[in-house]
Amino acid sequence: MIDDLEYNTEREHLIIPEYGRHLQKMINYAKSRETKEERNKVAKAVIAVMGNLQPHLRDVPDFQHKLWDQLFIMADFEIDVDAPFGEPSKDEILAKPEPLKYPQNHPKYRFYGNNIKTMIDVAVGWEEGELKEALTYTIANHMKKCFLNWNKDTVEDEVIYAHLLELSGGKIDLKNSEETLSDSTSLMRTKSKYGGKSNSNKKNSSSNKKKYTNNRKRY
Repeated sequence: MIDDLEYNTEREHLIIPEYGRHLQKMINYAKSRETKEERNKVAKAVIAVMGNLQPHLRDVPDFQHKLWDQLFIMADFEIDVDAPFGEPSKDEILAKPEPLKYPQNHPKYRFYGNNIKTMIDVAVGWEEGELKEALTYTIANHMKKCFLNWNKDTVEDEVIYAHLLELSGGKIDLKNSEETLSDSTSLMRTKSKYGGKSNSNKKNSSSNKKKYTNNRKRY
């Protein structure tokens, strides 16, 4: 009896393991039929079994197409049957997807993020005028806010101007500008505002609890 034992490592490789070995044997049986009529009959039975594994999708046309493609894949494209959607191309199905192109830029000032460099490039391409000036100062204020999020302290406007000049390749120079950027406290006010709300809510909830406890003691 020990000699008759079979191990999965010694069995035939499963092309799509999710369907199990019995379904693979059914497809192999369909391939072994001599007449095309018999192969079509067995193939339709196999498709019905595959559809029963996901009954909520078995009547969807796109899902039926997928099942027939999987049947050809599990048959190693060596089965001659009349598929309602035609025989799929082996090269197209087994083709590997192209590798994704990840950004390879390594910014010097990472706390500004990659979008800042894109915004600066857009501002450089604009014509001189009020719109470009407004965009430039908007970028500078956003850079200052990003710097404060990273540094958690204050920063001089000259530092932001120097970084902006460097990132723009020397094309945006605000060092001699008479206007100043937004104050650090105003840029970081949002966080303190939300923090104050949360603290006030905690105080209100604690005071309400005290009222409820006093009412319980009273009655």
